[in-house]
Parts: sequence; C-alpha cells; structure tokens
Amino acid sequence: MPEGHTVHRTANRFRKDFAGRELNISSPQGRFIDAVLVTGQQLESSEAFGKHLFLGFPSGFIRIHLGIYGKWRFAEFKAEPKEPVGQVRARFLSEHFVADLVGPTACEVIDLAGYQLQKSKLGPDPLRIDPADQELERFIGRCQRTKTPIGQLLMDQSVISGIGNVYRAELLFRARLSPFRTGNEVSEQDLAGIWFDAVKLMKIGVTKGIMLTRDDHLRGMPQLKDRYFVYKREGLPCRNCGNEVSLQLMSSRKLYWCTSCQKL
Repeated sequence: MPEGHTVHRTANRFRKDFAGRELNISSPQGRFIDAVLVTGQQLESSEAFGKHLFLGFPSGFIRIHLGIYGKWRFAEFKAEPKEPVGQVRARFLSEHFVADLVGPTACEVIDLAGYQLQKSKLGPDPLRIDPADQELERFIGRCQRTKTPIGQLLMDQSVISGIGNVYRAELLFRARLSPFRTGNEVSEQDLAGIWFDAVKLMKIGVTKGIMLTRDDHLRGMPQLKDRYFVYKREGLPCRNCGNEVSLQLMSSRKLYWCTSCQKL
C-alpha cells in the first residue's frame, strides 16, 4: 500500500500539470459514475492528507484512496493521448496531460461537508506541519491516552496520518522502541523523536520518490535491499547488533523488528 509521501507526490503532480485547467474527467471502466458531476470544471486545489488525495473543483471534491492495489499513470502528449490500458477507474485529461487511476479503494465526489468530515477523522500528518494546529501535541496526546501497543498506533490513521508498514517498522527501529510497548508507556520525548523522524524521512520520500531510512544512504539511490534496517529483512542479521530480525503479525499486518535493539 502506498504510504503518505507517495500521495503528497501525487498531489504535487496534479498541482503542476492540472491546476487552474478545465479537466475532462471520465471513467473508461464505467465504475466512477460521479465523474459527470465535475467533468469540464477547473481544478482549484490538490491536497494530500495522510493517504487520502482531495482534488477540489467548484462543485465539490474528488476523494481518492489508493488502498493496496491502486496506482496512477501520468503522461504528457502533443496531439492525442494514448487509449486507456486495463481497468482505468478514472481518467483526468487536460490539453496536454493525462492521469489514469487504476484499482483504488475509494474514488468519489463529496461536498464541502464531506471533505471536512473526512479530514476530521484523520490524525496529524507529518508532511502537513502547521504550528497553529499543534500537530505534535495531538499525536503525543493520542498515543499516551491508550494502552494500545505503539506498533499498532503508528498504523492507526486517526493517530498519525500517512504512516504505513515500512515507516512503522523503520521509525520504531531508529527509535530503539519495542513495537509492543503501550502508548501510555512511551515517553513524550520518545514520541516527539518518532514524530520528527517521520517528518525527516517522509520529506525525503517526497523528494526522491522512494523510501530511504538508513542515514548513510539518504543522499543516494540505493538498491531496495539496502534501503531499510529491518523491513522485509526477517531472518537476516540486524544491521546494528547482528541479532536475527524477527517477523510477527500485529493486527493482521507483518511486523519487523529486532528483539535485541528494541527490547520491551
């Protein structure tokens, strides 16, 4: 499943290629029947909140959540765009740019009240830092009020938006925190450290387009096997201590951690 930095990159791409332009919005697959409500209108805004993309038009917003299988295909053309390939849920077409959406979990038109309701359900997003919103304080408060393990809290989009399985595993390893420590047992200092580390790593993801979590590789474009400390490295030696990296299910999602570096 794409994590928050990917959705922010998509929002940036829409602002660059489509903002201020009237878009022809269609559904080659036929399942996005709401397309008729906004087609022909000018794109006024493109915003990412966690894993949700909101495209604003005069008559409403399109909310898109890629889920596990969703993906985008962007292209520039001179005369005519290529025909859609596969089951394209929605096609966004301007004079010279096209964006095809395939396999999303959600793609719907909502009004302003629906837009505000969706935002209210989401926790603070490390890529949308606004001191006036006290996002860090919200994150710390939501964690410390519960006995839920921190490994589950980081995957809860109402606690912190945009974090997925990769960032969850890597942030906790970098913080040397056990994923099984409960939220109320994690210090304010450690939670702040996780938050600012998420800001740092996710910004790198937006810039580079890939997830990098090892400080000695942040300036390059390493191979996939070299990008992470523990994610998908079960059974291999921990890069820090040599202990075997563990794998276990937590709330039906794979959890990677080092039992030596991240002691409970």
